Amino acid sequence: MFKQEVVLQNETGLHARPASLFVKEASRFTADVKVVKDGKEYNAKSIMGILSMGAGKGDTILIQADGDDAEDAVKALVKLVNDNFNE
Repeated sequence: MFKQEVVLQNETGLHARPASLFVKEASRFTADVKVVKDGKEYNAKSIMGILSMGAGKGDTILIQADGDDAEDAVKALVKLVNDNFNE
């Protein structure tokens, strides 16, 4: 398993467009990808899961993945968050 924490810096957090981009990116990988916020775990490949997290600007999330391409998946998602979802 590979995991890394990241802080959401974009204005809207993981809502609507950013959430869609996050799920699309996570779905590119075969690894089982999860996001942990406030002790609760969410499926990173589920738009409803990501939206239900209610993650906003300044929140810290833990991205974790388990599988063949777990490290690549986590690094790609951290990069997407750090690039402010290309906004």
